[in-house]
Amino acid sequence: MVRVIAEAGVNHNGDREMAFQLVKVAADSGADAVKFQTFNAERLAALTAPKAKYQQATTDALESQFAMLKKLELPSEWHVELQRYANDLGITFISTAFDLQSLAFLQTLDLPYYKIPSGEITNGPLLLAFAQTGKELIISTGMATLSEIEQALAVVAYGYAHQGEPERLEQIWRFWSKPGVQASLEGKVSLLHCTSQYPTPMEEVNLKAMSALANAFGLPVGYSDHTQGLVIPTAAVARGATIIEKHFTLDRNLPGPDHKASLEPDELKELVSNIRGVEKALGDGVKKPQPSEWDTREAARQQVIFCETVGKGERIERHALSTARCGRGASPMTLWDMVGKVASDTYAKGDVPE
Repeated sequence: MVRVIAEAGVNHNGDREMAFQLVKVAADSGADAVKFQTFNAERLAALTAPKAKYQQATTDALESQFAMLKKLELPSEWHVELQRYANDLGITFISTAFDLQSLAFLQTLDLPYYKIPSGEITNGPLLLAFAQTGKELIISTGMATLSEIEQALAVVAYGYAHQGEPERLEQIWRFWSKPGVQASLEGKVSLLHCTSQYPTPMEEVNLKAMSALANAFGLPVGYSDHTQGLVIPTAAVARGATIIEKHFTLDRNLPGPDHKASLEPDELKELVSNIRGVEKALGDGVKKPQPSEWDTREAARQQVIFCETVGKGERIERHALSTARCGRGASPMTLWDMVGKVASDTYAKGDVPE
């Protein structure tokens, strides 16, 4: 079953009531999890760090990245309350940590798994700490090359097997090259194909890269979507995505960096419904008549009939045979085998051979 993660992210805008509303919307949509972001602005960005272009376009262009992030922090006490509320509504609460201290805090909440954001795929110390929790990891791969993804997986594999930090990177690569180490990530790690642009242009989605990830690393692959609308995440499921992550908001017109590329409540619900429908439609991959087809098969297929009278004991000629829908009788594939045989009875035009 495809895991659908409804990404609330920072779309709470620093408003507690809005954060709770987002959990309710995610639960009502049928999503499997609602995800927020856990960070401390002082640890995440320097005071002079610039914003990305999409952030400049959706927020105050003169405001620093630090100032923007400071307003979007999710207070620690809200996490506990939101998790409890999510549990009451039957949806899993998770959050993404962007620094070591935030990860340590999330560990106190005993989350079932962790999502590593695209921006941290080259953050070796943080990747290591994620793996050393021993929890399942979902790694987003926006902006990354295959070599960067492999390096991240090598760090994660090392972290699952070791406590403490390595003295140098070479230790990680030596461990990664040992037989069975790469296979040890199966069942522990999933990768998300992603394009880190908000919104993502259609020509930059590159869903075929999901196959490249699956072939390169032999791990389950999903898709973290930043396009506008429902088409692309639904198409990703049709291409085999095992996880779909999608941003959502209460209102796309709200101020903030991610609202414009997010779904509104009714759209999120429709997306989950579409995904569940595609899952059913994918089937088991075995080409065979489906249960509902048998009646149509009997009604729609033609059988061999006589198109002129043939007497008992006469040789059956090709011109005496044709095909029509009869609901019973021999397949037209056997028509040629009947030519030249002796009729066992007298057949009139329209009769079905026994």
